[in-house]
Amino acid sequence: MAVLLSQIHEPADLKNLSMEQLEPLAAEIRQFLIEKLSITGGHLASNLGVVELTIALHYCYNSPQDKFIFDVGHQAYVHKILTGRMDQFDSLRKHGGLCGFVKRNESEHDVWEAGHSSTSLSAAMGMALARDLKGESHRVIAMIGDGALTGGMAFEALNHIGHEKKDLMVILNDNEMSIAPNVGAMHNYLTKIRSDRNYLRAKDEVEQLLKRIPAIGGKVAKTVERVKDSLKYLMVSGVLFEELGFKYLGPVDGHDLPGLIESFKQANNVSGPVLVHVLTTKGKGYQPAEKDSHKWHGISPYKIESGQVLKAVGNPMYTEVFGQTLIRLAEQDERIVAVTPAMPGGSGLVPFAERFPDRMIDVGIAEQHAATMCAALAMEGMKPVYAVYSTFMQRAYDQIVHDICRHNANVMFAIDRAGFVGADGETHQGVYDIAFMRHIPNMVMMMPKDENELRHMMKTALEYNDGPIAYRYPRINVPGVPLDEELVPIPIGTWEMLREGESLTLIAVGPMVQVAEEAAELLKREGVTASVVNARFLKPLDGEMLAKLAQMGGKMVVLEEASQAGSLGSAILEHYAELGITGVDISLMGVPDRFIEHGSIKDQLAEVGLTAESVVEEVQKFRAKQHMAYGKKVNPY
Repeated sequence: MAVLLSQIHEPADLKNLSMEQLEPLAAEIRQFLIEKLSITGGHLASNLGVVELTIALHYCYNSPQDKFIFDVGHQAYVHKILTGRMDQFDSLRKHGGLCGFVKRNESEHDVWEAGHSSTSLSAAMGMALARDLKGESHRVIAMIGDGALTGGMAFEALNHIGHEKKDLMVILNDNEMSIAPNVGAMHNYLTKIRSDRNYLRAKDEVEQLLKRIPAIGGKVAKTVERVKDSLKYLMVSGVLFEELGFKYLGPVDGHDLPGLIESFKQANNVSGPVLVHVLTTKGKGYQPAEKDSHKWHGISPYKIESGQVLKAVGNPMYTEVFGQTLIRLAEQDERIVAVTPAMPGGSGLVPFAERFPDRMIDVGIAEQHAATMCAALAMEGMKPVYAVYSTFMQRAYDQIVHDICRHNANVMFAIDRAGFVGADGETHQGVYDIAFMRHIPNMVMMMPKDENELRHMMKTALEYNDGPIAYRYPRINVPGVPLDEELVPIPIGTWEMLREGESLTLIAVGPMVQVAEEAAELLKREGVTASVVNARFLKPLDGEMLAKLAQMGGKMVVLEEASQAGSLGSAILEHYAELGITGVDISLMGVPDRFIEHGSIKDQLAEVGLTAESVVEEVQKFRAKQHMAYGKKVNPY
């Protein structure tokens, strides 16, 4: 029974507890999270790892006056509990319910939103600057994971913070994991610090020894400082953070509440930037999550006792089809190299890494670096496959333009999570990549209607040698169509007429093709025969097919699970305008000009009107206009 937790309605209530009560409170919070997320699913392991850390922060500081900035934000469940949202956890990540990330319109205690990593330090610097310019005195505290420090933006912020010497605190939550195991020099550096628990004790002993020496000046004093510095370099290779201008405190056991609180008291006495290095265990307190924190990073509902994940039985995800097909292609072509920014599991590349360990490159959370590196790999004759979520790829926009497309480098983009993503919500929706990629010279873009077409598109990309080429696919289960044994390239820029109608055409891409087919069946019952076109190439468009559709006249409805501004529908309108073709009536049905929040993908599609029923309603509106134009009720088709 959550005796202590039931007393916490806001952070001020936490301060009424004694130090001895904080540890049992942490146990109650862990049990609450384990029970609630077994029903709703969510980010379990990362939140179990920061229970004591979050309690200590709210115990020592005063939110929202003091600013807590969470990097990414999916590890803020404990923060939500302590700030009065415990009773909303039944709605976690559901449509209209509690967001799985920090959300400014949810609470005054949520001061910074982020679904991508490595942003917290820049945000902290901005808030510290604003505080000082306004003459205020509150604390600014950024929490960043060791995995997020592989992101270049974090290094840019560290450099600036160290230069400006503003008062702010950075908490490095070091659990040796982001979503996948961390890679890179920063990870190795932190490992050295973690392995040397005697560093601070040895440094303190030397400082106490030096204090006992009678006052000495000049060269001797400078020599003493050099001795202290030498000890630092001896004990911790590089002393990176102190060289960047931070006062370094730690490592601190992130599950030792008295130790955390004492460290924060020490940090309060430091002027300028201070970094508190906290060691935590991802999944702490729940054995299945501790044992496999990668699996339990973002988890579906599960059985608490066994840890068995309750997943609906069904067809595999598109991600899995991509991973298996890439292995098959790599067995045939040794030039294929898979590249991912810290998402080998999420991108379906773990089996590929096991089969081809030397041809699997995980760069860490470094999307920009990955893009430019892929360009260079391609220039040297390799066939790099950049496997990345749509929402994370947008972080490398400049590199895609400048280093890949401008060089016309033969990079293959495997764009996962294209379209709505469900519970992760607006920060993760993959609905903008068409709009920001199709206008770049040299780019080719595809999207399959089913898993069989995806496999052929992957073969198409491999055989294509004239520049960058992308295939995008959604975060859903595949339809389960039969798979062709032989993989063959699809002619670039060709669409597919799936059913012939009269003067109404439904043009769709990706999963919307199935919606168009369903809508065509509904319309058929009303006496309307519609053509359905699979617009599988987003760039280049199928000019011959569009000319044929224009000659047919009548109405076209373009369906796409992507930003309505700038995507397929816009491209079709631009095509007709450029050729001076008139007499076509086109309705665009896509994602409107606003961010779509979390919920199920079904909920999100219904919210924006991307359903078969909505298509029928759109056609009915057009028919009503035609009836009025004719002055009598006739079927314009």
